[in-house]
Amino acid sequence: MAPSAPVATATGLSLSELALRTGAVLDGDGTLRVMRVGALESAGPGAIAFLTSPRYRAQLATTRATAVIVAPEMAGETGLPKLVSSNPYATYAKVAAILHPPPTAMPGVHPSAVVADDARVAPSATIGAQAVIGPGAAIGDRVRIGAGCAIGAAAVIGDDALLHARVTVYDRCVLGPRTVVQSGAVIGADGFGMAEEGGRWLKIPQLGRVVIGADVEIGANTTIDRGAIDDTVIEDDVKLDNQIQIGHNCRIGRHTAIAGCVGIAGSTRIGRNCKIAGAAMISGHLDIPDGTVVGAATVILSSIEKPGIYTGAFPVTEHATWKRLAVELRRLGDFARRLRALERSDARRSDAADRGKEEQ
Repeated sequence: MAPSAPVATATGLSLSELALRTGAVLDGDGTLRVMRVGALESAGPGAIAFLTSPRYRAQLATTRATAVIVAPEMAGETGLPKLVSSNPYATYAKVAAILHPPPTAMPGVHPSAVVADDARVAPSATIGAQAVIGPGAAIGDRVRIGAGCAIGAAAVIGDDALLHARVTVYDRCVLGPRTVVQSGAVIGADGFGMAEEGGRWLKIPQLGRVVIGADVEIGANTTIDRGAIDDTVIEDDVKLDNQIQIGHNCRIGRHTAIAGCVGIAGSTRIGRNCKIAGAAMISGHLDIPDGTVVGAATVILSSIEKPGIYTGAFPVTEHATWKRLAVELRRLGDFARRLRALERSDARRSDAADRGKEEQ
């Protein structure tokens, strides 16, 4: 059951084969073979590097890589064999996946794992050491469950999913095909539902599930709460970074990407194709439309009506300047009141002057 972990393909692939498999255009000797990816600055023979930003073009002239991946407008700046792509970063991702395939694992259940008698585990699945599979759980084909994972009762893990060590999936939650979950993630814990009565908190039972679509990635120590009544839903192809908190009854639309340390309070609906930068804080019971971009550390307290780029973070500045600006910001309310008073006074004077002219 120990996985093999090759650093890269042993003999590599020819540039012509990589061009065929990635859809890039070959420019140069297609018989050259590359075995690994590398950065422009540090790549050596046998590596393929990539350039996405013109500010690194100087490294393109000095790289020792065997080949490079570039955009069409940069292709003339190097004589190296190259793969030409309108999206070099995406082509690099494909090449890296081809040359550095994930470790393979032998199917089977580790002797120290605990699997409930009525759990359904596909023969092609791999269950790691000290993992626990609860009653009625269903583990699909080619699923890999890492060491120390806990899969709750009646939970469903779709085909080809990968759960790294110590992932917890609570009862009845559903993970779609090809989902990848990094270590320490918790899916389906109770949402923060409390009712106050007589100076004490009453816990509201959290009766929903977490339902995760296909091709979702969930970062290390990210937590997704189960719904209070209805389900918390993460749609297909959502990408979640590390240490994100998603509250109960949220819905995240497909192809949305959320960076680390974002907090999303309960019953928030985030649309499709959104991008949310790190440490953004999103209040509950609000809507964010499809295609919205939210800047780092931005605080959102109400629904966004139309797609766009929204940023609420104050740019970094020297501390003394920041203190002065903070004082001035606090005085803006007073300035606004004084301005309105001046406007009203000016309007009264103007009206009086107009009346005087009419009387004359």
